[in-house]
Amino acid sequence: MGILNVTPDSFSDGGKFFKADTAIAQAEKLVEDGADILDVGGESTRPFSDGVPVEEEIRRVIPVIEKIAPRIPIPISIDTTKSTVARMAMEAGASIINDISALRTDPGVADVAAHYRSQLILMHMKGTPKNMQVSPTYHDLFGEISAFLKNAVQTAVAKGVPASRIIIDPGIGFGKTLQHNLMILQGMDRLKALGLPVLIGPSRKAFIRKIVKPHSVEDIDPLLPIVETGTQAVIAAAAMNGADIVRVHDVAATRATLKIIVAITNGEYKK
Repeated sequence: MGILNVTPDSFSDGGKFFKADTAIAQAEKLVEDGADILDVGGESTRPFSDGVPVEEEIRRVIPVIEKIAPRIPIPISIDTTKSTVARMAMEAGASIINDISALRTDPGVADVAAHYRSQLILMHMKGTPKNMQVSPTYHDLFGEISAFLKNAVQTAVAKGVPASRIIIDPGIGFGKTLQHNLMILQGMDRLKALGLPVLIGPSRKAFIRKIVKPHSVEDIDPLLPIVETGTQAVIAAAAMNGADIVRVHDVAATRATLKIIVAITNGEYKK
């Protein structure tokens, strides 16, 4: 899953693709680099961020989806927590809804997914982007994440979304400490036990930056090459531990990583 942030304040790319023409060009590049899904978002969810009004989110993402949908051969996912945005994105050509709030912000997102027969991604997050990284604590990390996701899935199914169209995401970096993130990546078999496809989105996140540059006084620039190297290491671990989808910024590098992982896993290389 290639990430396309149509925002002026993304932590990972500094709003490089905020303008429609650059966003469209980036979408086409992600496809050329080998993306299987394109995830379009118009609201930054970085730690301590504020939300944007629905009208502004629509203004950012809908024109981009309308223009890229006829031009690319892969599914488009809309990264939103709002049913109005999700509905308009479906009409514009999207076919997947990626809801980081897992229906807590707007349960109507499930109604949209059911109506349009779209796939629905439900993510675990402790709190909101505004407060999720304020001393997140768990008594039972996997138990709490699993219970949260089971409840979200049950809500979606009750609204008419078949379980076969639901994907779960444990929410790397969303209300998690560095140690929590490492535990999730190490123990993904416990998430796979829920019987649904698992998406992992670690790309360029703070826990990677802290590991690769532990002695830095200030936060590390997510665009530094060493951060992408760290991301690829995490992608490799996630893939070998059972991730079904990885959400990334650098699709070309990830394709190379996954080719190696598949070859190692299969014990052979096939073109």
